Amino acid sequence: MQKNISFLVGFILFTAFVGCKEDKNIANTKTVTSPSIDQSESRQGDTTVIKERPKDIEVPKGMVWVPGAVFDQGAVAQDKMAMNHEKPAHKVAVDGFFMDITEVTNAQFKKFVEETGYKTVAEREIDWEEMKKQLPEGTPRPPDSIMQPGSLTFKKTKTSVPNLYDFSQWWNWTIGANWRHPNGPGSSIKGMDDFPVVHIAYEDALAYCEWAGRRLPTEAEWERAARGNQTRTIYFWGDDESPLSKMANTWEGEFPVTNNKADGFERRAPVRSFAPNDFGLFDMAGNVWEWTSDWYNTTYYNDLFSQNTIIKNPNGAESPFNERDPYAREKVMKGGSFLCNASYCASYRVSSRMATSLDSSLEHLGFRTVATPDMLRNRKK
Repeated sequence: MQKNISFLVGFILFTAFVGCKEDKNIANTKTVTSPSIDQSESRQGDTTVIKERPKDIEVPKGMVWVPGAVFDQGAVAQDKMAMNHEKPAHKVAVDGFFMDITEVTNAQFKKFVEETGYKTVAEREIDWEEMKKQLPEGTPRPPDSIMQPGSLTFKKTKTSVPNLYDFSQWWNWTIGANWRHPNGPGSSIKGMDDFPVVHIAYEDALAYCEWAGRRLPTEAEWERAARGNQTRTIYFWGDDESPLSKMANTWEGEFPVTNNKADGFERRAPVRSFAPNDFGLFDMAGNVWEWTSDWYNTTYYNDLFSQNTIIKNPNGAESPFNERDPYAREKVMKGGSFLCNASYCASYRVSSRMATSLDSSLEHLGFRTVATPDMLRNRKK
């Protein structure tokens, strides 16, 4: 039994890639695969972008206009914490769009569920036939006592952790954990309407977007929005990390043992608890990770850079590819979370990016939505 429990937890952890560490050699190794660049992207030529909000479109409630721009996506030169999969920086052109001021909250997601009856991935029975497609052939099926609905929850360790690559030291597969019970059975979101909704798998986010008439941001859109007017800085507020506790909800102390709560929170914080960036967007650093629509592909940034062109409105890699795990089908998440720590990953940096499998739901993963002027025009028709 214990062997099977370990297997299931290990499978979920490694496909989710919930940690912040990476193999420093991965992104510098060019691997011959199918082209990773989405061929629907606009190539060099017209890089004129929509900067001003069209006058015929009002700003939707709860959103702000993000002006279009040509900018360098990826790690800035002075960022000593930058990981290889954040490099090399490459120029992209992004049209203006509307973005949610905050992450989608419990109250917003609850309204969606009440109107549609939607059940999240973490609340559904586990489909072994679907799961084993992502595993080596012949992997044994875990017992029914383990194959029950749930999600990953965080647990502090009692002592220092010398090996920060072993995610199982601070993550639990918790049966009964989901968006309604974010810390597991017995926990509740009562009185937490303005907290970001979590334990949201990719298809859950897509379902919400369809209901709301929105979509998930691309990675380039997310980074453009997060940078604001600080186009060449490590953090959305500049290069100085000293104001961190006033700017973001992160792990301050020894991870994952002690959080001194210098920012006022140990886990999730209500949205709008910290200062917004230049565009009026909250929590673009820390609190919870956020889904984007881009496939995670370890060769993608190198492929873009090698094109020596400015890509307009990039949609990410054409297909997923992770050199650590050929079975993985992962999307990019951005922004970091309340678990990010300077000694570990500092993923509250703007260029930070991590990979998460489509069916993963986690205590520190949520989302926000975007809309383009054309989407809003079509919705009126």
